Amino acid sequence: MSSINLTDHFLIAMPAMEDLFFARSLIYVAEHNDQGALGVIVNRPTDMNLASLLEKINAGIETSETVDLSSCPVLFGGPVQTDRGFVLHRPLGRWQATLIVNDDVGLTSSRDVLQAFARDGTPHEMMLTLGYSGWGAGQLEHELSQNAWLTVPADQHILFEMPFEERLPSAMERLGIDFANFSGKAGHA
Repeated sequence: MSSINLTDHFLIAMPAMEDLFFARSLIYVAEHNDQGALGVIVNRPTDMNLASLLEKINAGIETSETVDLSSCPVLFGGPVQTDRGFVLHRPLGRWQATLIVNDDVGLTSSRDVLQAFARDGTPHEMMLTLGYSGWGAGQLEHELSQNAWLTVPADQHILFEMPFEERLPSAMERLGIDFANFSGKAGHA
């Protein structure tokens, strides 16, 4: 397979995806290079919110009364390091451990981004995932050749502004595909 870079793209799980971690998932790829790929699932909220997570882990993060942490859902980001939080956000900001995806979006794994959000609501657009999705060198390319995923350039409106249940169908619409009519069968020409 030719060299591709899917950073700042969505991966759309094909309907035939049998892996329960990824079935019906929309993944935002934050990094893709010759050493592998890293992304987070952006359409799978858990039954936890940021307030309950911070309480559960006793994070000691001071919160402001003007920021409603209970309205911030926590998502399942993938099966790798599910005990760690990853914050996908815009704008970028200056955090201790941020992977810069593009001029607007970053993926931060350091606690300082949560402290800032709890204090004053910045970054203004963010989602917290527990865990991430990762692929070793050549693994994602192999899965693409096996028709496990569709790809489409990411849309920040879908990523940060749409309800979770609308994200996957909306990403598919960018490809001109209606998810309700989408078949898991694929062929090779």
